[in-house]
Amino acid sequence: MATSEAITIDAGGRELRVSNPDRVIFPATERTAAVSKLDVVRYYLSVDDGILRALRNRPTTLERWPKGVHEGIVVSTRERGGGDAFFQKRIPRGAPDYVETARIAFPSGRFADEVCPTEIAVVGWAAQMGTITFHPWPVRRDDVDHPDELRIDLDPQPGTDFTDAVRVAACARELLADLGYVGFPKTSGGRGVHIYVRIEPRWTFTDVRHAAIAFGRELERRLPGEVTTKWWKEERGERIFVDYNQNARDRTIASAYSIRPKPGAPVSAPVDWDELPHVAPEDFTVGSMPARFAEVGDKHAAIDDVAHDLTPLLDLYEKDEAGDMPYPPDYPKMPGEPKRVQPSRDTDRARD
Repeated sequence: MATSEAITIDAGGRELRVSNPDRVIFPATERTAAVSKLDVVRYYLSVDDGILRALRNRPTTLERWPKGVHEGIVVSTRERGGGDAFFQKRIPRGAPDYVETARIAFPSGRFADEVCPTEIAVVGWAAQMGTITFHPWPVRRDDVDHPDELRIDLDPQPGTDFTDAVRVAACARELLADLGYVGFPKTSGGRGVHIYVRIEPRWTFTDVRHAAIAFGRELERRLPGEVTTKWWKEERGERIFVDYNQNARDRTIASAYSIRPKPGAPVSAPVDWDELPHVAPEDFTVGSMPARFAEVGDKHAAIDDVAHDLTPLLDLYEKDEAGDMPYPPDYPKMPGEPKRVQPSRDTDRARD
């Protein structure tokens, strides 16, 4: 594959070198033009205030696709490494001296120094390194053990779609109002909807996860048959899954304005509550978002104006006799957690 000479561009007052700027990262589709590496870098610079509001001072995992998002690319997973695309949790060697870090602890007890964006040049540098998606922790670098954000992830299961997630989001908005909370929705960049709520950094990851469980269970009660908090896929059915484990330590959600590794280069787009029912995920791409951002600014501009008390949701959790729910399978056994045996395996054991 032919490569082009490196160029230097301005990134918030710093000179940023972009190697192979013409490399195609996203091939053209019927609806979108091809997206080059330089296009990706310039996209992130164009939404500077928005992406920094989502990432500033947060330890951030980098989802890197240095060869581009093409058919046949292999993605490394927690279980299988060695892929062409991968998640980088530790700062890469040779990072510029202006790239700062935050030390975080994994559930295993191990530590890592993760990239902690403090200025737009860091975002541009990460994009030049092949980062497509940014996965910030829900904490700030000055206190990495107490989240300042509750994240509600509405994940459509097979048989449901974005329209169903939007309908559930409307109910979530009513629940937030009943709790006295202000939520900020965004498209996931796929079929889902994410809602962020700023909270006071007083609670542990376990507490925030319990609050997400309580929120999901209340949505189940308000929308019976449409919402589920069941961890095992066999039990979810054709419903919207409230993924409470996205609030567990070392679980992250693609940030606002992050590009998603899907055809057409869609992005996770902050939206107003009132416009959410009238948009589609494919409306927001690397090609379209800069103009929208220039026209309407950051729809999450007020997200830091107030931090909420998590007590009402924690009270709901304590009143629920169902107790805790399973953690992801790679976690150590957690206090109060029920057994992790999948329902299908329980049935097999009963037969034996």
